[in-house]
Amino acid sequence: MRIFISTGEVSGDLQGALLIAALKRQAVAMGMELEIVALGGDKMAAAGATILGNTSGIGSMGIFESLPYVLPTLIVQRRAIAYLKQNPPDLVVLIDYMGPNLGVGTYMQKHLPNVPVVYYIAPQEWVWSMSLRNTSRIVGFTDKLLAIFPEEARYFSHNGANVTWVGHPLLDRMQDVPSREEARAKLGITPEKKAIALLPASRRQELKYLLPIIFQAAQTIQAKLPEAHFWIPLSLEVYREPIEAAIKGYGLRATVVSGQQKEVFAAADIAITKSGTVNLELALLNVPQVVVYRLSPVTVWIARKILKGSIPFASPPNLVVMKPIVPELLQEQATPENITQASMELLLNCERRAQTLADYHEMRQCLGELGVCDRAAQEILQML
Repeated sequence: MRIFISTGEVSGDLQGALLIAALKRQAVAMGMELEIVALGGDKMAAAGATILGNTSGIGSMGIFESLPYVLPTLIVQRRAIAYLKQNPPDLVVLIDYMGPNLGVGTYMQKHLPNVPVVYYIAPQEWVWSMSLRNTSRIVGFTDKLLAIFPEEARYFSHNGANVTWVGHPLLDRMQDVPSREEARAKLGITPEKKAIALLPASRRQELKYLLPIIFQAAQTIQAKLPEAHFWIPLSLEVYREPIEAAIKGYGLRATVVSGQQKEVFAAADIAITKSGTVNLELALLNVPQVVVYRLSPVTVWIARKILKGSIPFASPPNLVVMKPIVPELLQEQATPENITQASMELLLNCERRAQTLADYHEMRQCLGELGVCDRAAQEILQML
């Protein structure tokens, strides 16, 4: 049976890889042979997919920020549609990646209506949708929507989708994380050291808008805490050179690592991080965090003044429970001074840390039960 999977960006590649591994496990149990072709990245390739186009570096947030990616996105979308036309699959799985996947889903609805389409991890229309247009398109071409958040399930079900809530796949991924002691031993972090994880970028635009303010805050923290050392796990190897140059420029005591993100998280006292899936990973490992995000001022002005857009929260931990369990410093609030203050409070204020851990426990109850990826795989394979 041939399955086509379409996703993009670093987080989509991770989620796609977790799903592919589960699909292969479940297919063996069912006596089924699978061929998986995908838009994705290196993690999905390692999990066994044939990659039609590498999309792990194609992605952005914002209006003007997305302009450099319009052409690469169109090219990869056309490549996918040409493949689907020549090689109709038995089933299509879409993972997040809204722009291209809207095109792929619409093509399937018009030209291959008998091929089932599953949307796994739908775009966060339930958070920031300003009209029902895209929601209606998603519901229209999707035969089954596998939701990872309870609110996502409620939203799409209310708008007519056939929804199953499977829980959040990071629950599965976080099961094989080393203990704090094991991680620190592996990284060579002594007990008296303060280990601070810095996660400034998984998109190129974030190197411009987030890295400078996060590194300026790190400079100040380093001056206040001589025992502090910064750890930066790379999301993509291509970011190593600009990040290492910035470390040197800001004079930080920092180590860049590749392929050891779980160890860094397990060992960290706190994290200063961009908004995204990584916020949930940190929360599941009980790492207090300061979440930072900025877009271009023009994008923000258009969103606020013309589109009249607003969001309740930016980071997944806060969205899960719809309350501010981790500090979010967005746009004008995202200054080195504010980042430093919030970080120092999490490092030194025992009550604040304890409250964060209690809130994480509440959040975890809303993410479902273990076995998420296998449940999703079973739902998908049952449609073949």
